[in-house]
Amino acid sequence: MNARALGLLLGYGADRLLGDPQRGHPVAGFGTWALACERQLYAPSRTRGTCFVVVTTAPWVGLAVLATHLPASRTLVTAAFTWAALGGRSLEREALPVHELLFEGELEGARQRIRSLVGRDTSALEAPDLARAVVESLAENQSDAVAATLVWGALAGSPGIVLHRCVNTLDAMVGHRSERYADFGWAAARLDDVLNWLPARVSLLATAAVVGATDGTSAARRVLTGASRDGARHPSPNAGPVEAAAAYALGVQLGGLTTYGDRVEDRGQLGDGRPVSVRDIRRAATLTRQVGLVVLGAAVTATAMGGRLRRR
Repeated sequence: MNARALGLLLGYGADRLLGDPQRGHPVAGFGTWALACERQLYAPSRTRGTCFVVVTTAPWVGLAVLATHLPASRTLVTAAFTWAALGGRSLEREALPVHELLFEGELEGARQRIRSLVGRDTSALEAPDLARAVVESLAENQSDAVAATLVWGALAGSPGIVLHRCVNTLDAMVGHRSERYADFGWAAARLDDVLNWLPARVSLLATAAVVGATDGTSAARRVLTGASRDGARHPSPNAGPVEAAAAYALGVQLGGLTTYGDRVEDRGQLGDGRPVSVRDIRRAATLTRQVGLVVLGAAVTATAMGGRLRRR
């Protein structure tokens, strides 16, 4: 096992054991930096938005490149960047309390707690809609916050991890289809789509592998075909396939109308199962963790094999 592969493994283990740092999180620091840059660079134009992406991400990617050449162990550097970028444990920590609140009938508490997990308007959502929101967020963020880190770490090491996490954070900040960010956030949103295309397909394959291991090849094939078909109904080219894969894996139906402030988005019907129930949140969290482990195994194996081939 080479340094990069071992670093990914150690970083994943640190995330599962510790979760995100409670103070001084690098992603939060990057968000503060990005806000300062936005104040200086904002204009309702795609050119300004593209400059914003370059200015905000370049220093941090450069820092990651320099870090890989430090005398310190490359394994530890990769592990640190992987841990900082991964969000699997924290994702579960946000999702499971919503499950507990809904299970206890605390609807208003669940509506408040879920706001740290989703961007949609939750003020009028009932328990089944809140459960659907959690399951969809778990599926989408497994790809964004787990699979993408491992895939880009395997492909490009620490610089790849940092580039993806920076762009993904910018997309969350300015990639909205609002009047302010329609043009300024265009570059961040499109680049995020590009960087997440491969991780989303890896997540889809990993979901099928998890289902196939328990329910057989026909079930795995159903996940693949159903997700490929239904995912195209979703407005996001990457969230669609992974959410549809989760729907088929869990035997539920996701998607439909989703409200963001004064905007209603039709995500199409994803899956052909029963409506989501509160108990499906725990099932989705388990599926998310299993898919992450499969992606980790694939990333570590591919990295180790690639290193071995380069040495020949």
